[in-house]
Amino acid sequence: MSFGSKRKPIRPALRSLAIGLALWPLAALAEPSAGVVAVNVDQAKLVRLPGHVATIVVGNPLIADVTLQAGGVVVVTGKGYGATNFIAMDRSGEILVDRQIQVEGPSDQLVTVYRGTERQTYSCMPICQRRMTLGDDDTFFKSVSDQNTLLSNQASGAANGANKSN
Repeated sequence: MSFGSKRKPIRPALRSLAIGLALWPLAALAEPSAGVVAVNVDQAKLVRLPGHVATIVVGNPLIADVTLQAGGVVVVTGKGYGATNFIAMDRSGEILVDRQIQVEGPSDQLVTVYRGTERQTYSCMPICQRRMTLGDDDTFFKSVSDQNTLLSNQASGAANGANKSN
């Protein structure tokens, strides 16, 4: 049925706008939230906060450590896998920032070896070296930890000896 008028085609700009509006919720879900600080376990990230932050509260310090530095900069260090939050307050107790922290696995090239129920992790950049990773077999983890502690103590001792001789 026609009443003497022709239908005009929808302009391409309107069509693009309609498609964009229809797909916008999907795009919003795909983008990471601006309020989330993503950090890898055993790594640190700097986050700038307002300069008048006086107190930092961490939801679960086993997942992340947050250290306040001068000028409103905080260092967020991933300690364990999972999510937690931190709250930054001023001297009067007013909440300035409440942000989520997502701690994920390491980003380097890892190889995981399973021997029955025992797990060992190796960092392979460019050659494979033993690496402590949460979830590794207790004996393997302790062995790597002990070696790291020994090496760190020796390096600190050597550095202290060099400072004393200067």
